[in-house]
Amino acid sequence: MICVSVGNIDAGECMERLSGLELAEVRLDTMDVDPVSVRAMFSLPLRLVATCRPGRYSDVQRLDLLSTAIKAGAAYVDVETDAATGFREEIRGLASRHSVQLIVSYHNYRETPGARRLQKMIRDAFSSGAHLVKIACMVNRPVENLRLLDLLGMKAHAGRLIVVGMGEAGRITRVASVFLGSPFTYACHDDDGPYAPGQMSVRRLRKAMELIENG
Repeated sequence: MICVSVGNIDAGECMERLSGLELAEVRLDTMDVDPVSVRAMFSLPLRLVATCRPGRYSDVQRLDLLSTAIKAGAAYVDVETDAATGFREEIRGLASRHSVQLIVSYHNYRETPGARRLQKMIRDAFSSGAHLVKIACMVNRPVENLRLLDLLGMKAHAGRLIVVGMGEAGRITRVASVFLGSPFTYACHDDDGPYAPGQMSVRRLRKAMELIENG
């Protein structure tokens, strides 16, 4: 399954782009939004991931926006591994009360750490209450793709790991991961640009997946 990241537009346009998508990530951190517009988006009868990365909004504002998304009907909420403990716990508790799945995500835009470090990070994230764990790392050498994809063999977390290799060399993981156990992979909307190095448009990713499925 493909999760389509949508953002860099206003709330009204975002709602139009979300129409018809099976699963989408709403990148609140790339838009000028408030609780009213967030409530409108996440009240749509769609499976949506609420994501609001640090930068555009303060942690107080991010907490407000993500809390609103959770209460309005988000299917998932994404929180970074390095988020402040209080922030993460607040989101975890609220997600639990509203039956929203928590994605704990790790992003490394410089490198792919060693396997043991990544495995520990995954175990710690699940111990903290994550339903799904996302690992997204820059791939500087093709062999690092294997290190990332090998994580999907962790039997204790089968079907609950999302693995992404960033950069040109890591693109293969965006296709291969869903065939190896990732519940979904990410793509940008066809009318938008990538949100991470190497991210493909949904049209291009679908074509790549079809080529594999059809042999």
